[in-house]
Amino acid sequence: MTDTDRRTMRHVLRREIAGTIGLLTDEHDFRAMRRYRSFTFDDHTTYLEQVEALLRSRAAQGTHTTIALFDPEDYAVFCAGTGLEPDTPASRTRFTAELATKGPTVPYDGRPLTELVPVLVDEAVRQATWEYAATLLARLGPCVTCGEDIGRAAFNRASALITRILDTAPPGNRHLVCSVTGTPETLLAVLHADQDPDGTQQLDEAELLEFTTVLALGLATGGPGGLVMRTSTPGTTDRIYGWRLRGNQGSGLVPLTAGEVFDAYCTDVESGDLVSPESGVDYCVPPELGDGGTPPAHHH
Repeated sequence: MTDTDRRTMRHVLRREIAGTIGLLTDEHDFRAMRRYRSFTFDDHTTYLEQVEALLRSRAAQGTHTTIALFDPEDYAVFCAGTGLEPDTPASRTRFTAELATKGPTVPYDGRPLTELVPVLVDEAVRQATWEYAATLLARLGPCVTCGEDIGRAAFNRASALITRILDTAPPGNRHLVCSVTGTPETLLAVLHADQDPDGTQQLDEAELLEFTTVLALGLATGGPGGLVMRTSTPGTTDRIYGWRLRGNQGSGLVPLTAGEVFDAYCTDVESGDLVSPESGVDYCVPPELGDGGTPPAHHH
């Protein structure tokens, strides 16, 4: 085998290897990494340009690359836990490989980093929200009267409610937002349920799991919180429906009047400021969900 053959084989193999790049998305994280002498970049903008050039060259060679969110604090904890020396490129590679399996990632698809970074950050927020909500649910423990796991029961109720909402919603694309404000952190989850012309639902499994978990937490803790759904069908006015979370009342979701939906939709969740209403949108009373097979609430 000649050297040229070996080089060609290496080149082919390199194309076969899917890689992950751990990205320092903001200036603050970038500065934190500069304390390591083996981290040789000194300017965040230049660093991002270099990463982008590398991503483009890998894509040109037909190599698939995933971008992960590199968090210096998590990295320091990882090195302490595994006994690795943090100031080496090899340790950073090990951490990035770990991120590829557990952390938030997005595939590089040729879009500029300025467009991909917000997607990656959103993904990280989604994952953190889900983990936090799941932890709080798990901590609720068993029901004092019947011994059933409150978190699991609430998750089953939330799951049944989402199915009922989507089954009774008008056809088209549905965009659902659930907010729970009764926990130390306000939790927000989003679910896109698009419908194909033949009626098939398109749901992202990870999104559905997160949405169900946040709704379950609201049901288990009794809120306060709410759920808003927007339905869109080509050629018709968008419709907006809303429910208030009431964990121990009926299905756990109390329908809002059209006026209440309008108020909820035209108020900024974070600041409480009024947001101007959209034109060409109908604010509607949602269809009655009934208990439609929803498991009963726990009074704990």
